[in-house]
Amino acid sequence: MEQFLSVAWEAAEEAGALIRETWQQSKQIQYKSAIDLVTSADREAEERIVRVLQKRFPDHSILAEEETNIAGSQNIYRWIIDPLDGTTNFAHAYPHFSVSIALEREGEMILGLVYDPVHGEVFKAAKGCGAFLNEKSVRTSRVKELDKALLATGFPYDRRERAAFYLSFFSAFMVRSQGIRRNGSAALDLCYLACGRIDGFWEFKLHPWDTAAASIIVREAGGTLTDFSGSPFSIWGEETLGSNGIIHGEMLRAMTEAREH
Repeated sequence: MEQFLSVAWEAAEEAGALIRETWQQSKQIQYKSAIDLVTSADREAEERIVRVLQKRFPDHSILAEEETNIAGSQNIYRWIIDPLDGTTNFAHAYPHFSVSIALEREGEMILGLVYDPVHGEVFKAAKGCGAFLNEKSVRTSRVKELDKALLATGFPYDRRERAAFYLSFFSAFMVRSQGIRRNGSAALDLCYLACGRIDGFWEFKLHPWDTAAASIIVREAGGTLTDFSGSPFSIWGEETLGSNGIIHGEMLRAMTEAREH
């Protein structure tokens, strides 16, 4: 596992160096949709990560956000990558974005690394080995009530068409929690949950590369992840509900009430 983590960090550092050098410069921006951006840095960061992984593990599969979908000859290991989670923040030089790299073995997530290159924070976890922030072990918070909890969320790319629906959930949590943050990088939000900076998180329609690495970091830090009905979480699903575990039941009840209204 140490070898995998070492290579994940090598790849993340390669991408992070590019992002750190360019985040305050003018950007070449293309639009996948009206509010879904991609920059040249996204693509070059992905190329750097893939180059490192293919050099070290040429028989592994790779799935990445922008262009890469490689079926490896071994068909046991698959890397799942978001080269720049928080592209809109990056495009506006708002310093909250990350590199996310996960490793899956026969369908099970066994390793995750999320790197914030601006603040120099590396969140990582390997199955059964705990979660860490810059080599220091981390755990989720011990907040016991939703009323005392700080939450985070994000809004999907169809938010202009379904604003009222998504805001109903925001409203439900706004009146039940101490506060809500909308930071713009789901991977970092989940890592903040893992280290106790927030106590709960929800978001619709995330992609596998958004949650793959952070999901194992949350679990290894003692957190809970499900869908909005309490069923087991999947990186392939459209519902992500995370908490410190203690307030999870309250969050599920709030989700149910928001749906019913």
